[in-house]
Order: sequence, then structure tokens, then C-alpha cells
Amino acid sequence: MNITLSNADPVKLKSGCLVLSIGNPKKLTGCASDVNQASDGYLGELLKQGDLQQKAGATLLLHRVPNIAAQRVLLISAGAGSSTSAIDFDKMSLAQAKILSSSAIKDATSCLLDTEVEGHDLSWKSRSMAQALIVNGYQFDLHKSVKTDAKKHAVKLTLHTGDRKNNKTVTNGISHGVAIANGMQTARDLGNMAANVCTPAYLADYAKNLKKAQPSVKVTVLGETQMAKLKMGSLLSVSAGSEEEAKLICMEYKGAKATQKPVVLVGKGITFDTGGISIKPSAGMDEMKYDMCGAASVFGVMQAVAELKLPINLVCVVAAAENMPGGKATKPGDIVTSMSGKTIEVLNTDAEGRLVLCDALTYIAKYKPDVVVDIATLTGAVIIALGNHTTGLMSNDDDLSDELYQAGMSSNDKCWRLPIWDEYQNQLSSNFADLPNIGGRAAGSITAGCFLSRFATEYRWAHLDIAGVAWKQGAAKGATGRPVPLLMEFLLARCS
Repeated sequence: MNITLSNADPVKLKSGCLVLSIGNPKKLTGCASDVNQASDGYLGELLKQGDLQQKAGATLLLHRVPNIAAQRVLLISAGAGSSTSAIDFDKMSLAQAKILSSSAIKDATSCLLDTEVEGHDLSWKSRSMAQALIVNGYQFDLHKSVKTDAKKHAVKLTLHTGDRKNNKTVTNGISHGVAIANGMQTARDLGNMAANVCTPAYLADYAKNLKKAQPSVKVTVLGETQMAKLKMGSLLSVSAGSEEEAKLICMEYKGAKATQKPVVLVGKGITFDTGGISIKPSAGMDEMKYDMCGAASVFGVMQAVAELKLPINLVCVVAAAENMPGGKATKPGDIVTSMSGKTIEVLNTDAEGRLVLCDALTYIAKYKPDVVVDIATLTGAVIIALGNHTTGLMSNDDDLSDELYQAGMSSNDKCWRLPIWDEYQNQLSSNFADLPNIGGRAAGSITAGCFLSRFATEYRWAHLDIAGVAWKQGAAKGATGRPVPLLMEFLLARCS
């Protein structure tokens, strides 16, 4: 994807399409005002007819606007308000990307940077447009015999800014948007792969290949023999019924001083989840290849951070396993011993994500982290609580929780905090072990977070339950790449 910038007069710019932001149609500003004046009031007269809805992201494509060098002019509504929200500007960016990619337009100049966005600068607006253009063009055809022609819908996009002093800011925004979008594409690719391709071993090899592409990343992979020596009995209980060996994949990026404590991200990487002996219903079980989307997002973030060379120390750990029934599979009622020494009564083998994560959360204490965030498609219950719009957030630290919440709001990849109070902790009671792996039907997402919190006592920790947002069903079925934008916003804010 080719994204550049220009300071030239938009009226004289020769391109396939000139994109203009339209706020108040009766009072045109910025580039829209210049174009209206050059076209002898053509835009103003047309807008009076009401063909462009005053709803953010509404579009109107015009041909041969008088006295304008561009072949077409695309009008995009910024909404009816005096200023535009971040959500509305993202709608404008997405609308721009959809029109450009679905038409015969090969090159376009966008003046959407004219739009005033509440609380956001030129860098953020540039990032929004770059990110939308790439994400909208995503295609997954790895398993198809006929591949998509990526060049067919390729568009050269030029972002217009009237002041050369803003060039560096806009360029930085473009770089951030491209890197985040690339990270999302990585997460989507891994999530969409068939489970017979994307195995724990495949993820381990993927990490090693990432290291080759990004030498700043150090990779260590632990196999089952090494995990057994570390007494990771909880993680290994999940892979016991599978022919696929579990892997603990550790990626380290050092972009800051060695004295700076790292941020640690831990991703749940269940490459396929049958439920084990507590087997799931067959309907929709194919979607359980998405049970590694937490791990996929961690890979995407590591790629984006390395691409941007961010001044931060980051450790990404993936607990990868396949949950299958079999002669050696863990049974309901079995008791396993975690790396922490805590014993766990496995009441339901389909609550396996927390079993792999708890050993990973114990293991990463060796990095002496500043903060830890685990990301997991952990519970269907979070969809009942928050639907398919919002990530569930739980944390043992208010400041960390606030950071993630603000990052979600800024990136429009939202999360909402749920409590892990003692009342919920009390649901985790077992007659036979230190704790069970489920706390009953009530507050299932919260008790899952409570379970993880028992293994995250040595550091500031947060848990993101992405079961509702990691993939879509129906005609648009596929991985979304969330919460890569949230996590990148979180890390970028820490860098600044």
C-alpha cells in the first residue's frame, strides 16, 4: 500500500480522486471551501440539494467538478456537530477506504486532515486513515487454489496537509497506522488459518521466522520436556490428549535501557479446542480454531513494535496447546499441580485456557515485569455480559486498568472493567484441591479472571477477555485482529 503526503494546492492536484471533508454543508471550510470557490460555488449548490447525508461516513462521489484538476471528487460527511468524535472520524476513514478500493480509482488525494477531531491531532488522524486503508483491503486466501489479485484494488493514497511544518507529524502517523494494520493482518492471518495448519509447532516456527525478519526480537521456545522440568503440570494437562506437543513461546524485544522493566503480554494459544473430555457440541465447533486469537494478537503486537522500533522493552509469551479428547486426556475430577505449586481440580476440561495461562503467568515473573497483560478468548460468558462489541477487562491495579481503558477509547478498540472482588473469589472453592478451574455458572467471566489473579500476585496484572471481539460469525466470518489496536495504543502511550 502506497501512502504519501502533499502540500500542494488541492484545486490543482491531478489525481483520480480528491477526497473532501464536509462538516457544515452551509459553511464549507478548509480544502472544501477552496474547491467550492474554484468551482464557482458548485459544491455549495449541490450540497443545498441534500444529496449528502449529515451522518459521519456518508459519501457522495462526483465527476468532472468544474475547474478542478482531479477526475473525481469524493465528499465525506464529518457529521452534523461542530466537531467530530474519534469514532466518527474512523467511520470517515473506513468510508474513504471502501469507496477507493471498490472503484476504478488508482490514486487519490485526501483532505480529511482538515477535520477537527476532539482530543486528537494530525498524527492520530493520519494513523486512522492509513490503518483503515490497509485493514479494509484484507483478503485471506491461503487455503484457496485461486489467489486474490492484490494489485487489482491497490490504491495510491496521498494525504494533504497545507503546512510543510506538519509533514513529520503526518509521516509519523502514517508509519504508526501502517504498522498497527500490519500487526492486525498478522493476527487475522493466524486466526483464520485451519487448525491442521496452525498448530503449536507452527506458531513456534512463526516466532522464529519473525526473529529472522526482525533481528531485534529474541525467541525462546520451550517444549513439553522443558515444561515438565519446570513443573508446569497445569499447562501440560491440556495437551495430554493431543498428538500435538504443547509449546511455550517467548519473544523478547529490547528497545529501551536494560534498567527499564518490560511490559509483558501473555497470549492464550489453544490452536483448537474440542473441549477435551467435556466435549463441545459439534455445531460451530469449527470456530474453535479461533481459540488462539489471544496468541495471534500478541504476535501482531510484537511485529508492530519491532517494525516501529519503539523505545520500550516488551516480552510476549504464548502458551500454545491443542485441547483434544484421547486415552491420555485429562478427565473431569482430575487434580493437577501448577508451576506455582497450587493444585487445581479440573471440573471441566473445556475451561482449559486458564490452565495454560496460569503456568505462563507464573513463568513470566522471572522477567520482573513492570506490568503484565494476558489476552485470551477465555469465556463465552463475556459475550453475554458485553456482547460482541467490547473486550472484558479485569485487573489487580487501578492505574493499569485506567491505562487500558483509555487506550481502548482512544483506539476505538474498547474494553470495560469487570470486578474481581472477594465475593467472586469465594466461588473458587474445592473440597479436594487448592482451587477448581471453574466457579459455577454465575459470573463465569469474572470467576475466570479471579482464577488467573491467583497466579498474578507478584506484579501489576490485567486480563483481557476477547471471546466476544476476536472473530465474526456469519457471512463476514473471520478474525478481526482485535485487540491489536488497543494494545498498540497502550504501548504507544507508554512510549510518549
